[in-house]
Amino acid sequence: MANRRLAPAAEQPASFAFSPENAEWAKGQIEKYPEGRQASAVIPLLWKAQEQNGGWLPQKAIEAVADQLGMPHIRVLEVATFYTMFALEPVGRYWIQVCGTVPCDSCGSRELKQMLHKRLGPPGHVSPDGNFSWLEVECLGACCNAPMAQINHDYFEDLTPENLGKLMDDLAAGRPVKVGSQTGRVSSEPKDAVNTLQDPTLFDGSRVGAWRKRFEEAGKASGDGEAASTEQRAASEPKVARPDAGRADERPAADAPAQRAAAGETPVKAADRADAAENASDKGEPDRSPAGRVAAAEPASAEAGAQSSLKRDAVPPQPEASGASEAEVAAEAEEARVAKALADLPKDASPERKADAVGTRPAGLDAARAGTPDDLTRIKGIGPGNERRLHGLGIYHFDQIAGWTRPEIAWVGTYLAFPGRIDREDWVGQAKTLSGTGK
Repeated sequence: MANRRLAPAAEQPASFAFSPENAEWAKGQIEKYPEGRQASAVIPLLWKAQEQNGGWLPQKAIEAVADQLGMPHIRVLEVATFYTMFALEPVGRYWIQVCGTVPCDSCGSRELKQMLHKRLGPPGHVSPDGNFSWLEVECLGACCNAPMAQINHDYFEDLTPENLGKLMDDLAAGRPVKVGSQTGRVSSEPKDAVNTLQDPTLFDGSRVGAWRKRFEEAGKASGDGEAASTEQRAASEPKVARPDAGRADERPAADAPAQRAAAGETPVKAADRADAAENASDKGEPDRSPAGRVAAAEPASAEAGAQSSLKRDAVPPQPEASGASEAEVAAEAEEARVAKALADLPKDASPERKADAVGTRPAGLDAARAGTPDDLTRIKGIGPGNERRLHGLGIYHFDQIAGWTRPEIAWVGTYLAFPGRIDREDWVGQAKTLSGTGK
C-alpha cells in the first residue's frame, strides 16, 4: 500500500467551497440523518468534493466538509486518509487503482504493478502527458476475476501486463474500451472448462435421492445422530412441562397433540401459534397476531368451551374478542378507506393531492405563537422529520392537534404517508393531555 498523505503545500488550493448546485445536493444528504447524526454524511460529502475538484481531495475541501458537519478537522482527515477511494494528490485523467491483496497478488497483480511502475513511474505521480496516475489499493471485491484494477469508476478484470497496456493505449487515444473481464468471461464463471450446472443429475432428482439414501443409512448404522427423523427425536426427547400444567381444568400436556390433531390443527398451525405467543411474551405485549388471537380465545376446559360457544351464539363479536383495541380497529378501517380512495389516483400524485382526496386540510398558523412552538416530538409517533413537516403545514402547538376532526386526521395521515397511524398512536388524545384541554 502507498502512504496516505496530503499533497504538498505547493499543490494545495488556497480555498474550497461547494458550487451552488453541489451545496444544495450536500444539504439534501445531511437532511437524511437525524439531529446530532450529521457526521454520517461525511463520506458522500467528501466524494462530491473530490468530484468537484477534478478527481482529488485537497486539504481545504476536507476542512470545509468538517466545518459543514460540525466535526473536528482531524476526524474528517482520518476518514479521507483511510479510504483509498479518496485521492489525496492530483490524479491523471485516468486514475488506475490496482488491487494488491492476496487473490490478485496470487494471480499476477505484481506483474501489473511492475509494468505500471516502468511506464508511469512511482505510484501517486501523474504521467507527463497528464493522462494517467496509479495507486495500489486494498481488495475491490472482484476476487473471482483476479487480477483486476479500477480505472476511474469502472472495473477491468482478468488483466495481464499486455492487455492492461493495450487498455491504456486505447484510453489515451480516445478509443472505446471493454469494461469487465478482458478475456471474455461472463460474470465470474470458471476460468477454463465451463461445466457449471451442466450435470443432468443436478436437476432430475437422482443426486438428491442418492444423498438422502446415504444420509439415512448412516443414521441407521449409528442408531442416532442427525439422520434420525424429526418424529423420532421428538418421541425420544423429554417434554417440558408448562408452568400452569398443574391446574385442575387443564388438559394433560401429553394429550394436547392428539386433541389438536383430532380437531384438525396441523403441526404447522400449532407451531405458528407457539411462535406468535412466544414473540409477544418476549416483547411484554399482548399477542396481536392471528395465531395469538386464536390462542387467547381458546377455552381452557371443555366446560369453559361450551360456555364460550353459547356466548358466541348469543353475542355478536366485538373488536376486543379478536385481541385488537378500538384504536387498532379504527386505524385498520382508516387504512382501508384511504387505500380505496387513492386507488384511482396516479401513483405520482403529490402528497397534497392524495390528502385532498380523503379529507380536509387543518387550518394552520403563519408562525408559532410568541415565536416558540411546542415540542411536538413529545407526542409518540412524531419524530424530528414529522415535526418539520407539521411545521410546514402551520401546525406548531399541541392544542392544534388536539382539535383535529376526523376529516383533518385523514388529511394529515395521508399527507404524511401513514394513514391510520394517528389513530393507532392516539395523537389527538396525547395532544389533549399535553395541552391541558382534557382527555
